[in-house]
Amino acid sequence: MLRLALRVPRDHADLALAELLELVPGGVEERDLGDRIEYAVYGAPGELPALPDLQAAAGGTLVEVVTEEVADDWAERWKAFHQPITIGDRLHVRPPWADPAPEGVEEVVIDPGQAFGTGAHDTTRLCLELLLELEPGGALMDLGCGSGVLAIAAAKLGWDPVAGVDHERESVAATRQNAEVNGVEVAVSGFDLLRDGPAPSAPTVVANLLRPLLLAVSRAGFRGDQPDQLIISGLLREQADEVAAAFERFGLKERDRRTGGDWAAVLLCR
Repeated sequence: MLRLALRVPRDHADLALAELLELVPGGVEERDLGDRIEYAVYGAPGELPALPDLQAAAGGTLVEVVTEEVADDWAERWKAFHQPITIGDRLHVRPPWADPAPEGVEEVVIDPGQAFGTGAHDTTRLCLELLLELEPGGALMDLGCGSGVLAIAAAKLGWDPVAGVDHERESVAATRQNAEVNGVEVAVSGFDLLRDGPAPSAPTVVANLLRPLLLAVSRAGFRGDQPDQLIISGLLREQADEVAAAFERFGLKERDRRTGGDWAAVLLCR
């Protein structure tokens, strides 16, 4: 097993991460090195992204690429990367090996497996914060469900039925397995938001995607009834206005916005 690390100047880090996640939707390990941020992926030789692709993902800025064999403690280091979070004293998201939620707090247990994230990244956390602002009820669709964090949290909070789609087979499998572990029903299936036409819809839609995918959804539209509530995330702060405006043609106006680091999430309502 190899560890391939990309070290990026701090002021270019979030942009590089957004581009890098298109190459490795399974997620990356992140380390703060002071003036630089390191993003690392793991895999066997031949499975890792090629060096030219990594340089392109860094947006042309000067980067350092380091390859090393994985130490024997890799499994424990990987677990340490996925930390639990508590949001609004109401929702606790944790990997299976972390301590249970405090008493009286709804718990979501997510095994990251080969799908991105357990909820700790700003893009997911901001989505969950906005989700907690809504009155639960009715159907919810999670576009790009990843490991199932948002869909499962929604089901725990009271949305029903809950569905999710993702173009990665690993994500579909991870969401299905994580939903079963949490004792909730999520109807999850494969769907390519770039190629399969209008996106599946519901009265409430959450979409933690990168800017190009969100703009693709805004152009293709939604199948059936239009959403009454849409949460969009995966956006750098400077991208939020543009993408929010792209959904105005569906009668959706910004009601709330949350930011964390260089990332933003927006709640749009009819």
